Amino acid sequence: MIAKHPQHAGLGFRRELIPALDAGVPDVVQFFELAPENWAGVGGRSARQLRRFTERYPFVAHGLSLSLGGPTPLDEALLRRIKSFMSEHGMSLYTEHLAWCSDDGHLYDLLPIPFTEEAVRWTAARIRRTQDIMGMQIGLENASYYVAPPGGEMSESEFINAVIAESDCLLHLDVNNIYVNSRNYDFDPHAFMAALPLERTCYIHVAGHYTEPDGLLIDTHGAEVIDPVWSLLAEAYARTGPVPTCLERDFNIPDLSALTAEVAVIDRLQAPHSIQRRAA
Repeated sequence: MIAKHPQHAGLGFRRELIPALDAGVPDVVQFFELAPENWAGVGGRSARQLRRFTERYPFVAHGLSLSLGGPTPLDEALLRRIKSFMSEHGMSLYTEHLAWCSDDGHLYDLLPIPFTEEAVRWTAARIRRTQDIMGMQIGLENASYYVAPPGGEMSESEFINAVIAESDCLLHLDVNNIYVNSRNYDFDPHAFMAALPLERTCYIHVAGHYTEPDGLLIDTHGAEVIDPVWSLLAEAYARTGPVPTCLERDFNIPDLSALTAEVAVIDRLQAPHSIQRRAA
């Protein structure tokens, strides 16, 4: 299938939403995102349902389990399955988390990588190998974390910059993750974002989160996006332009109309920068 490139505002593709999407995809939803691990190799009715949408809309493949910073060998067989799956469905963008999630087995959580020079070299080498196999630059997402990584020799923003520079990959910017970490670790989210290599931004996530009774923020993707996160997204567009942006919603999924209203906010925030880009 000919590759289709995501643009403007998109939505996470969830099986729960397929009946509503079959009835009609809202105009504001210009692309979808999925986790390739959940769909590659799936046959039958689910495969036919997915094909109906990938034939009409661009899709982004956002990985969950590659464990780029992990200690175990890179899962090259998984990468080759993802590459084949993306080719089959015309997907042109693959992103993963700057995190690790496996040791002897899969840990089912995204854990922070120590901010050290050794970890930069290790992780960047694995990203370069990933890009060699995939035949493309990938996007690397800044992750949320709830335990400060040990052995820090640099700040998180310095670590992200170093990994991206050494691996020559792209930045997948998650503004909610920045906000969650800034509240949990008491730093300025705007200054943090400004310190990232935003000129390499290929893709953006925006989502909601949950606040524990003690004030800890958890990146659940299970609630509406709050105003400070929308403000951070607006600031991102002022720096990056109207980069393709996906609304993540993985739990407590409301009806399609409620999700569409949030996707429309993305579109509205992008609009002034889209006009400026066309004029330029």
